[in-house]
Amino acid sequence: MPAASRALNFLAVLAVAYVIVLVLLRLFESHFIFYPNYPGRLEGDWKPASLPVQDVALLASDGVRLHAWWIPAENAKFTFLAFHGNASNIANRAEIFRFLHQIPANVLALEYRGYGRSEGSPSEAGIYRDADAAYQYVVQSKGVVPETIISFGQSLGTAVAAHLAAKSRVGGVILEAPFPSASSMSRRIFWFLPGVSFVVAGQLQTEKRVQEISAPILIVHCTDDPVVPPDLAEQVYAAANSPKFVLRVKSECHEESSLMAPEQYRAALQSFLAAVSEASQQ
Repeated sequence: MPAASRALNFLAVLAVAYVIVLVLLRLFESHFIFYPNYPGRLEGDWKPASLPVQDVALLASDGVRLHAWWIPAENAKFTFLAFHGNASNIANRAEIFRFLHQIPANVLALEYRGYGRSEGSPSEAGIYRDADAAYQYVVQSKGVVPETIISFGQSLGTAVAAHLAAKSRVGGVILEAPFPSASSMSRRIFWFLPGVSFVVAGQLQTEKRVQEISAPILIVHCTDDPVVPPDLAEQVYAAANSPKFVLRVKSECHEESSLMAPEQYRAALQSFLAAVSEASQQ
């Protein structure tokens, strides 16, 4: 076989293999986005000491039963709707909720479908429905005024928090370790697969959602984040409407900013909440 023919055959095989890889990525996409069993679906302390956790049962609009924590605080002016990252559960994030609770503020920590004690399987559309259920619960069952709700998301949860705030009335939005979109993350993770971003095009569009939000926004990220490149968080900040604020924690961390730099975070959070109060009075 001539060398030219062998080269063409090789390129054809390579092209077919590449297409197969992209198809497999699409078919198993949810396994690359959601990690409810890492390190363990029910791992962690479900009764954290000195944190007044109340177990709450929610029902999403499509009938999926969800589990959440309601953590009330005395003299609370704000209520955080907390949406966590793509791995583990709310029990493993108790210290983060403790930090928010001590502001003082109420916290509703949502467990997405397929995570922790919630039923179902995770999907992008599904976790947005879960966020809606959490929002309806605090407004209708707890009587929380929408202008005092802070939509708080970390990593994957930033897409959830931004999506909720773009369609529902909230007082403010906090996005910790945000990324512009699933496409932007896929290009960084699978940099060796040109065109991979098209497989997840149109998903987790945080950058677009923040442009639809009029409430104050606080972007928080670690300058040495090993998971979400800091420049992607800055890209979300640049796209957001004013009033907007940014907290850059000079540390190697991801969802742990409040634990790595509690005083810096607390000061920034208090200033942000003051801006939320001011905005709600205008």
